[in-house]
Amino acid sequence: MRKEPEQKTNIGGGWHTDHSYDQEPAMGSILLAREVPEEGGDTLFANMYRAFEALSPGLQRTLEGLKAVHGSAHIFGKGGVNDMNPEGASRYENQDKVGADVVHPVVIKHPLSGRKALYVNRAFTLRFDGWTAGDSKPLLDHLYQHAARPEFTCRFHWREGSVAFWDNRATWHYAANDYQGERRLMHRITVAGCALQAATGAA
Repeated sequence: MRKEPEQKTNIGGGWHTDHSYDQEPAMGSILLAREVPEEGGDTLFANMYRAFEALSPGLQRTLEGLKAVHGSAHIFGKGGVNDMNPEGASRYENQDKVGADVVHPVVIKHPLSGRKALYVNRAFTLRFDGWTAGDSKPLLDHLYQHAARPEFTCRFHWREGSVAFWDNRATWHYAANDYQGERRLMHRITVAGCALQAATGAA
């Protein structure tokens, strides 16, 4: 994952969950910092356990009964966001490999901890299953604003050689794009996951 000094856009510059558009989403991601700017380039993380737990009980119950459609064609596919970006050609390939949309529970039971976590994200969640995109937007926008509240987030400051390993089932992340004119080079490993199960009833 590389951003050159002359490039204006970065990879991951918005709140998202890696590979939520896969039938079996990635368990985790590992990022190793090879080259970092003198200032900026931090990664922000948001806790989806806490985001869910801070919702009102009524909204929690409503969300536990919902599923959401996730996809990536609008970003990675032909005619998508990256295809329209002049800087995208040097970063993304295999547009024909973009998969079909998938459906996941809106509230998942974490496969290891058993805790409930909110599982929607602004980048790849398209709509609630059985709802139109227009009907879905107000509630999804509310959840996105809620989950990004400062009390649910932290900021990771990179140094050369830093390693971060995060759980995609319980977090969002956001790569800050605040180091124009400098180079940033990261190596990433994506760790395979499993199908996600809905969380219902008492935790």
